[in-house]
Amino acid sequence: MALAKKHVASIVIGVAVVALIAFGAIAGRTKATKPSETFSGASAGPAGGGGSGTAAANELKVIKTYTRRDCSLAPWLVTDKLGFFADEGVQIVFTGELQAPQQVPSIISGANDTTDLHPNGLAVAINGGAKFKGVARAGIEPPPDFDPGLRHMWWFVNPEKYPGVKSLADLKDIPGTLKFSIISTNSCSDFLANRILDRYGIPRDKIEWVTMPDVQAIQALKQGLTDVGGVHPPFYKGMQDADLLKVADSSEAGLGPEIAGLGYYFFTEDFISKNPEAVRGFVRAITRGQKWINANSERARAWTEEAIGVPVSANHYYSEKLIIQNDQVTPWLDDLEQTGVIPKGKLKISDIVIHDFADPSFS
Repeated sequence: MALAKKHVASIVIGVAVVALIAFGAIAGRTKATKPSETFSGASAGPAGGGGSGTAAANELKVIKTYTRRDCSLAPWLVTDKLGFFADEGVQIVFTGELQAPQQVPSIISGANDTTDLHPNGLAVAINGGAKFKGVARAGIEPPPDFDPGLRHMWWFVNPEKYPGVKSLADLKDIPGTLKFSIISTNSCSDFLANRILDRYGIPRDKIEWVTMPDVQAIQALKQGLTDVGGVHPPFYKGMQDADLLKVADSSEAGLGPEIAGLGYYFFTEDFISKNPEAVRGFVRAITRGQKWINANSERARAWTEEAIGVPVSANHYYSEKLIIQNDQVTPWLDDLEQTGVIPKGKLKISDIVIHDFADPSFS
């Protein structure tokens, strides 16, 4: 497993040229638009109050990111729709859709300015030579007494194939290799699953990762192509509607609230040094949007569903504070070192995140 992960880490920057050729082809035929104007189902102006959007358009600093057509759209759409970005002097522009392997290279090249990654994905990119810094938290694991439907991940099995399995702990007695669906390696999917398996004494080399989008994980599990399907909130209901059985969620990773779902918005060091006030405005605005989503989850869900034109059963749970806690990064980095993806001691927390835009008084 470690050798496979090392290979993934080594090619992150190597794929940049190929990915950017593809990005150029997409961007060349895609009109750049604001999040609230990108989709036919999303109205353009503030809807629901909270932001006045008073800054003149020609005074706004443009920040580019790729177009999203899934639940990850929510904070971008909501924050733009409510006028929070404009209030803080920035304008988000969607530049076109990208496949996952193209997204990080588009930030390296400057074709886009920002996106978000989990700490391990961010660390792998930095280890490969990318000059990134995490500036604010995106999604996080909700408190244990909050709606479990917003926990960062759930895992399912097909009860017809494994009638005796009621939890991931029961997999310990299943002979042979088990196939887990996963969005990508060095992401939340394998990190959290491994943490849970470690707790239950299931060897990591018993698991074979099968990469696919969450939307495909339901059918793959139903058809027996995988043994365990791990998905995010929009797809929990789809799993249940397919008569698949929940056997674990991210709260079982033993990380406590916030860390299990932790993601960071990041920019290149060059962009930060040249545009510190724009970055500050961005992190303030999107954190305001995230707080609104947590308090208005049904309305945010409906807006996202309306915009992208496909069913959305839930959004993620998001950080409401402008703080960076180094100890929250540590478990993600430690896991990369333990599996040999990154040499032990090569990266420090300060190589991954910065505190320049933290503001404990922010509300």
